[in-house]
Amino acid sequence: MSQPNVSERVGIAGTGAIACGLARLAAPLGAVVVWARSPESAARARDEIRCGVGVTTDLADLSGCTYVVEAVVEDAAVKGDLLRELDAATDDGAILASTTSSLSVEGLARAAGRPDRFAALHVFNPVERMALVELAFPPAAADATRARTRALCEALGKTPIEVPDAPGFVVNRLLFPYLFAAVRLVEEQGIEPEAVDACMKLGAGHPTGPLKLLDYVGLDVAAAIGESIGETVPERVRELVAAGRLGRKSGAGFYDYG
Repeated sequence: MSQPNVSERVGIAGTGAIACGLARLAAPLGAVVVWARSPESAARARDEIRCGVGVTTDLADLSGCTYVVEAVVEDAAVKGDLLRELDAATDDGAILASTTSSLSVEGLARAAGRPDRFAALHVFNPVERMALVELAFPPAAADATRARTRALCEALGKTPIEVPDAPGFVVNRLLFPYLFAAVRLVEEQGIEPEAVDACMKLGAGHPTGPLKLLDYVGLDVAAAIGESIGETVPERVRELVAAGRLGRKSGAGFYDYG
């Protein structure tokens, strides 16, 4: 299937897995600029992306971008501060978007200073493999903002579905109570994570068990999402985070990854 033609010049603020995945997907559409907070982050991003995408540590280099996606840690204060900086650094006609998975879209749009040209673009990891993008907009979002956002998602080969501006949108609002219930089962019954995951894979047809999925998401990220959607975070998750066992990205979580 051919990709729709779009004329957006894409900027991405962040260098994590979501940011780098988006950069790789957007590269065939034209010049893409990725902003990194430090030279070390920039070097890691270049190694991770490896497709000729420009990486910079100067926000001013995003000034020529028409669609800029903020993709940093899921923290309202951190995202809000960066969005204010992006508002100052980019042209008035540019759309600012966030990859938030659980925060108030209207609140982020206020921080960005342009609620008519703001969108939440919740991309799932691994970015290249997951088809869905949850789209959410503040009430003031212009029709052109909605149309351009949908067109960009489709050009990236994604299926955009508009969801309410509610904590956790649809997927995380339904998913995390289930994931945390699996952790509580481990806590209360002493059953091993491998057994819980095997039961859900073999009995429910899930491609990945809940504990393995939490490790993939990142236990620190999972805790932040749980707090954002008002779901009680299990003590076992907090203990693992405190011990630095954040999941796959740190080499250990519910499982050890060597």
